[in-house]
Amino acid sequence: CEVPMDRAYPVCAEKVEFLRARWQSDPCYAFYGVDGTTCSILTYLSQIEDFCPFRFGGNHSAEIRTTLSLLYEVIGSSNGPAVNFIRSRVERMSERWIEAARRMRQSSNNTVSTQMRVLLYPGALAGSLGQRFEALVDRGGPLGELVQWADLSACLTILGHNLTFSTSQQLLIGAAPGRGSCPIQRPLTFDLIYTDYHGLAHLHGAMGLAFLHYQCRFRILDSFGTEPAFNLGSYARSHGYKTLWGSWGLQPLQYMTLFPHTPDNSFLGFFGVFVHPGPKSSIIIIMCVCVFICQGKSEYVEVISEEMETHATVYQPPGLASHLPSSIRNHGLLTQELFLRLLRRAKVFVGLGFPYEGPAPIEAIALGCVFLQPRFHPPHSSDNNEFYKGKPTTRQISSQHPYAEKFIGKPHVWTVDVTNKTDVREAARAILRTEPFTPREFTCEGMLERVRGYIAHQVHRWLHLGPLGQSCVSVCRRSSLVCEPSLFHHLNSPAAFASMGKEVNHLFPSYSPWGRHCGLQQEPLLFSCAGSDPSHRRLCPCRAHLPGQVALCPDCL
Repeated sequence: CEVPMDRAYPVCAEKVEFLRARWQSDPCYAFYGVDGTTCSILTYLSQIEDFCPFRFGGNHSAEIRTTLSLLYEVIGSSNGPAVNFIRSRVERMSERWIEAARRMRQSSNNTVSTQMRVLLYPGALAGSLGQRFEALVDRGGPLGELVQWADLSACLTILGHNLTFSTSQQLLIGAAPGRGSCPIQRPLTFDLIYTDYHGLAHLHGAMGLAFLHYQCRFRILDSFGTEPAFNLGSYARSHGYKTLWGSWGLQPLQYMTLFPHTPDNSFLGFFGVFVHPGPKSSIIIIMCVCVFICQGKSEYVEVISEEMETHATVYQPPGLASHLPSSIRNHGLLTQELFLRLLRRAKVFVGLGFPYEGPAPIEAIALGCVFLQPRFHPPHSSDNNEFYKGKPTTRQISSQHPYAEKFIGKPHVWTVDVTNKTDVREAARAILRTEPFTPREFTCEGMLERVRGYIAHQVHRWLHLGPLGQSCVSVCRRSSLVCEPSLFHHLNSPAAFASMGKEVNHLFPSYSPWGRHCGLQQEPLLFSCAGSDPSHRRLCPCRAHLPGQVALCPDCL
């Protein structure tokens, strides 16, 4: 490491020489990673104090690992149903991750990346909220988030980064040991922090004014996404987009989603389990782990049951009578291993309309099942659906699993009108034996490629002027392309329009035929792929993407 000469940091060299001679005078320096080398001193002076230009990481490069033993040590000290689920999933999928790591190491182009110090802090598992979340895990509660945390932790470990996993708020604050030579309030000692909305609030409370200084390091696991109109607090309040979530003013790409809802956010995803399916039986599995999900769906289920033997995995509280039809064989709530074993036998996995957009249908398809799901008419949204109400998105949800419907489709996914018995019956009869299918973006290699790309640098492009009322997501998709928010600034210039005005509006840049008005975006945080309005034609930056890997462009690897 060389000491940088930067006029913005005039005493950097002087401070380096001071610490070379005095770093052992106070234990706090070693606490922050100083070991006498120039690299460690520069890291301290740039990240803990502010005397040298900022530099990521330390003096180590990230090398692809072919073992997860370090991860087991990292999460070994934590307990509880949720963390046990994460640990169990990592252990169960470890062979696939290691196989993918070996293939990636063999095909790697020898590019060197810096090893990052990464904190994984699932705020939903911390404090009193964590206790309530934990209580739901053993009763079939929300597991999609835990699947993502498990796969992210495995992915970062394989990619060679230095992980800390914690559900304790105490880790976020504190003072360094020693004689007071270092800052009293400990700044962040991590290059990246993966958390959720709850954890973001914890960080804000713990860090005070320092929150703004470090917010570029946050990555927010956000299952359903946060659109730009909801992200900027002042705009959200003045334009009716204020909700319980959002308004943090981060870069929209810092929100990492379960599925590729909008390119405004980063699609993180998960590993869609693939185990070669065994012999298939003419049985179907109802996607229902809680009794309330099954209520009101009896006619739909009865039509399907006419064609095949029907099974379910509904949590049954002790001492309470079952409300399921007698034609359904209920196995009760199964462990993930037993559930996957049942899926390997099944021919059809049936969605009842809830839960929305979870990982289970992708895993079922990967195991050779056909996914049958309800079509929503009208589409569900924050305007007409309690589940989506208050979520920072304007998406129109056309089915229980829009990704499966639009990105996979027949013959692996059938979307039907469940009120039309004939439609349901014909779909059930038409479903034949199909081969297992996993989109590349939900394989181990796909997730490893994506996360490595995000860490390294977060592109073929085309400009498209869309029709009235369509978002840039739709405009680009019509040409088999993807909206790329990082390219909006190329369009947001006078050269793109003959005449124009600037405005703070999440629909800009766009063209309005009424008055022939062209609008440029004044606030970069409001560049939005998702925004649409009947009176505007969006000007959209579109890019190509790798086959089966919508988050990455052809030159991104």
